[in-house]
Amino acid sequence: MSGLESRFDLAGVSAIDVHVHVQIDSAGRTASPPALTQAMAAYFKSSEPPRTVDQTAEYYRERRIGAVVFTLDATTNLGHAPNSIDDLVAGALRNADVLIPFGSVDPLQGAAAVDEARRQAALGVRGFKFHPTVQAFDPSAPEHIPLFAAIEELGLPIIVHTGQTGAGAGIPGGWGFRLSLSNPMLLDDVAARHPHLEIVMAHPSVPWQDEALSVATHKANVWIDLSGWSPKYFSPALVRAARTYLKTKVLFGTDMPALTPDRWLGDFAGLGLDPDVQQLILKENAVRLLELDR
Repeated sequence: MSGLESRFDLAGVSAIDVHVHVQIDSAGRTASPPALTQAMAAYFKSSEPPRTVDQTAEYYRERRIGAVVFTLDATTNLGHAPNSIDDLVAGALRNADVLIPFGSVDPLQGAAAVDEARRQAALGVRGFKFHPTVQAFDPSAPEHIPLFAAIEELGLPIIVHTGQTGAGAGIPGGWGFRLSLSNPMLLDDVAARHPHLEIVMAHPSVPWQDEALSVATHKANVWIDLSGWSPKYFSPALVRAARTYLKTKVLFGTDMPALTPDRWLGDFAGLGLDPDVQQLILKENAVRLLELDR
């Protein structure tokens, strides 16, 4: 892990995107079933091709942006194993000047998920990604305490999807996904139980934006990333919080490939935030969360 920290080119990047999906590995394995991937691309009207971890590094290096990269293990619920996390971590280590790897485990696998989290930490992941709706688990449920306790003990942060999702959107039954599992109030329970676990609530939490702001305000160990939505669609309450009382706890994220950094940054500039606040959101908050300056 220290090797990754020492090689990240902190001075060479102008921003850090904390929410980047790697959807395919070197063997061609994909993050989710092809039909679900195609439906999501149609929902987001995205023409971005799936990129391997090396291609992702090249894309972000050209833009002088660092990136937190991950896939999602929802094997039990989707019946589909994700692209290789080992391949992702190895690729991130090859490109450690711009990439920071996060792992993912399937919470429905119980004790095996705890063991897998420890294994991935030993590989060098710098945190973990969860999506309660797609993984079909309630993060506040007592059965998941051992998993979050283990990650807390490892001293690694988690990024957890909140709010509406493009996964399954527009499909009858929404692919069976339940939006209620991504209510940010469920993460309030996790934050209360695990005060030393840093939790990033991913995305503007539509339709629970006020709940997310309340949790991030109340719990010192909870953050918000701004991925998945163009900033021009952010609610006034979210913009006000990012400008003022939550400015040190809000993070730049895109949800690439659903939304590109070029599009996101262009629209973000239109919010008219003070330069010091922009710098916090685009880079400095992520540096502090991920301890990149140590």
